[in-house]
Amino acid sequence: MFKQRFLVHAAAGLISVATTFATAQDAQSPPPSNSNSNEQQSSMGGGNSRWHHGSPDPAERTQELTKKLKLTSEQQTKVQEVLQSERSQMENLRQDSSVSQQDRRAKMMDIHQGSNTQIRALLDSSQQKKWDEMQARREQWMQNRRGGMSEGGSEPQGPPPQQ
Repeated sequence: MFKQRFLVHAAAGLISVATTFATAQDAQSPPPSNSNSNEQQSSMGGGNSRWHHGSPDPAERTQELTKKLKLTSEQQTKVQEVLQSERSQMENLRQDSSVSQQDRRAKMMDIHQGSNTQIRALLDSSQQKKWDEMQARREQWMQNRRGGMSEGGSEPQGPPPQQ
């Protein structure tokens, strides 16, 4: 039971870390050029995206969440504070050379999961439902990545869907 819970939490954390990286690179990606799949590519970050280390800008991430979740100004302020704290903790952890890569990854997943939990607590019930749907899409994307193949039989492309 403990092992199963640990794996679920580890997977959720990994998803969250992937989201952080995907959001950072999406903000720097050029718009997709194929008009037939613009919506899918924009939600997936495009096929020619580059991955960047580091957390996305908390202000940009807050604006993305504001659009998708219709955050109030009070929620925006609190969400941005959570994201700034997360970014600071992640940067400090990256600079700590005394931590092994495996421990660093686990701590990053814990930090990101904690931030996600704090953000979810700030949302009303309809926003939480949308948040949960976004998290489920991200989890599905990660499962496809871990499996090495998407449903169509080809390798999955691009980063996970944006929050």
